[in-house]
Amino acid sequence: MFIEDTISAAATAMGEGAIGIVRISGPRSCEIAERIFKSASGRSLTKYPPNTLLYGHVLDAEGATVDEVLAVFMRAPHSYTAENVVELQAHGSLRSLQKILSLTYEAGARPAEPGEFTKRAFLNGRIDLVQAEAVMDIIRARSEASLKLALRQQQGQLSRELAVLRRKLVDVIVAIEAVIDYPEEDIEEITLAKVKTAIEETRVGIVALLANSHTGRIMREGMKTVIIGRPNVGKSSLLNRLLREERAIVSEFPGTTRDLIEEQLLLDGIPLVLTDTAGIRATEDHVEKIGVAKTKETLKDAELAVVVLDGAQTLQEEDREILLSVKEKPYVIIVNKSDLEQKLERISIEEEFGTDNVVLLSAKTADGVEAFIAWLKKFVYGAPGRLEDGVYVQNARHEQLLRQACGSLDDALTAIEDKVPYDCIIIDLRNAIEAIGLITGDTVSDEIINEIFARFCVGK
Repeated sequence: MFIEDTISAAATAMGEGAIGIVRISGPRSCEIAERIFKSASGRSLTKYPPNTLLYGHVLDAEGATVDEVLAVFMRAPHSYTAENVVELQAHGSLRSLQKILSLTYEAGARPAEPGEFTKRAFLNGRIDLVQAEAVMDIIRARSEASLKLALRQQQGQLSRELAVLRRKLVDVIVAIEAVIDYPEEDIEEITLAKVKTAIEETRVGIVALLANSHTGRIMREGMKTVIIGRPNVGKSSLLNRLLREERAIVSEFPGTTRDLIEEQLLLDGIPLVLTDTAGIRATEDHVEKIGVAKTKETLKDAELAVVVLDGAQTLQEEDREILLSVKEKPYVIIVNKSDLEQKLERISIEEEFGTDNVVLLSAKTADGVEAFIAWLKKFVYGAPGRLEDGVYVQNARHEQLLRQACGSLDDALTAIEDKVPYDCIIIDLRNAIEAIGLITGDTVSDEIINEIFARFCVGK
């Protein structure tokens, strides 16, 4: 990509709609726009104050009208890309937008690459990489809560937090280098004590960000949740109750569900990728065996296992095997059929698996569903059971780099305790700074930048 180029793309979805917008960005945006746009007044875009909507028409090379439009010129650096930008607001006709785009190309623009407008905003210093990635999170937000978190990122909440942490580590390096450069000064003991404290404080800040990454990632991507249990305990009934529709077939005969049923839903604002599975049991049925194998495979990738037990029956050996299979991952135990006489020894299950992890409900009557939702909110949001105003790390890339930074700080603290040479401590600190810089874009390579923006849609 050459920043000297002028680019053009549809900034709205290509299809039928009331309005369609073609965005032109770059040094020649006004020149290109005025080759195809004629204002009703006959005056040039540059003769009006920036950000003024002008009524006019887009004309082709023969002077025929293509569409009736509104045009707006945004002067650098006060635009989305921090470049000169012209937007042509036409009717939302696929044919109209395609024709206007082709005219911009003929006039000297080139087609924008995926995410190139946002990429230019980053390269021109208007936003950092965290804010740029948040743009796609806003577009893909699954709920009001995920939209709120994405907006916080886009407005620089996480960026400011990371800048403070990075600045602390830079100051620490400066302090250590002072000890190296002036060994005759009696500052080593005092300086290293301060350095250790500063590193520990920075580590606490990073750990605090990582503590919220679980919530942030779920709100961004949705939580892979699998409903598991032996046949006829009410797994499909629970799925239908949560979806509020008859999505899965419910029957009194065991083995009705033989394949995976996956649905996406918002449960009180929490995005779930919910999978109903075949009942796990020993069977000679070939098709059911395949379903059971798929269930076990899905369980491995799940972020939460919802184990359903039949409260109207005593605990079966198959139930116990399923309970043991989920012990290594987050789980909640649903004791279903609370509307019937209870025969399950719930107290012994609560003693073994924790009272907080057992919820009594009836998928038939919906009694207890609110208790399950309350458990889910506590699991996702933490003890308060609600989304706080704190900083949430939503991106898996950010989380991984923060863990790298934390590991480097651990190495630095160990080095200080072991009284290793100062140069080794500085290496660990620089590694932590680089990891944080890879998040914000301060130390990121062109290859990573290109990879990130390639995931964006064209026109953004």
